[in-house]
Amino acid sequence: MDSHLGLFLLSVVLVFASGFSRNLPILSFEDGYSHLFGDGNLMVLKDGKSAHLTLDERTGSGFVSQDIYRHGFFSASIKLPADYTAGVVVAFYMSNGDMYEDNHDEIDFEFLGNIRGKNWRVQTNVYGNGSTSTGREERYGLWFDPSEDYHDYSILWTEKHIVFYVDDIPIREVKRNEEMGGDFPSKPMSLYATIWDGSSWATNGGKYKVNYKYAPFVARFSDFILHGCAVDPAEPSSSECDVSPYFVSLVNEEITPEQMEKMGSLRKKYLQYSYCYDRFRYKIPLPECEIVSQEADHLLRFDPVTFGGDHHRRGKRHRRSKGISAV
Repeated sequence: MDSHLGLFLLSVVLVFASGFSRNLPILSFEDGYSHLFGDGNLMVLKDGKSAHLTLDERTGSGFVSQDIYRHGFFSASIKLPADYTAGVVVAFYMSNGDMYEDNHDEIDFEFLGNIRGKNWRVQTNVYGNGSTSTGREERYGLWFDPSEDYHDYSILWTEKHIVFYVDDIPIREVKRNEEMGGDFPSKPMSLYATIWDGSSWATNGGKYKVNYKYAPFVARFSDFILHGCAVDPAEPSSSECDVSPYFVSLVNEEITPEQMEKMGSLRKKYLQYSYCYDRFRYKIPLPECEIVSQEADHLLRFDPVTFGGDHHRRGKRHRRSKGISAV
């Protein structure tokens, strides 16, 4: 191998291992995204590198990537609305629902608003081939107020795993295995950002609705990263992926031991819900679940009804008939 190429590849590996999102190219809005819905409720700032999404009584708003991707690293810095935000949902996610109506894939960040004095929650979800009836939701509190400043939220999607990051700290990893099969997202997807009215479910299962007295609700986005393998929409299943050193390092990226330790520590403190421990929905955890005793203990203390197992079932009916209600 040429010595210069070898040094370059080594530097790329070190870049990714030490927090790769800070070293990937940041796109302007016009170079990466297009208007999705919301008329004037989507505002692109004069610098061209930031955008605001607004929800008011008239409509929500959203934008979508110009390209569709098969794997990659996707990130944005987001500042969420402040004050009373019950029922408000801000989503940053990947999907191909416009191409595969009955068997689409998704990888989701959903930010769930709350009543005054209560914190935002962040929920993640993953499904493939339209497996929406098999919920793989996890929900977390945050160790900061996401309405006070911008924070980075990122998705790493490769053939072998999906990792959700907050400020370059992994909070969840979904590893692909044979038993998971087509439930692991595998078809090319677009990247979306939206704000919308989730009054029917987002806060305490719909108990608290959006109160438009506090509108407009504005979610601010900047530092757009779309570093993936773009494919031809006309032939999404037969494309050649980018083989640049950056992308090769990306798809081979592993969570470092230091990151793994941080992830474990945060999950023990801030995990509020995980389908892997929900004994109402799944008597036996799904095959990709890795049960961690510290997480199980934390969730049992957090919500003994949902996570307490069979001895808590007596006299109680299933609280969720379809999917999961955010509480």
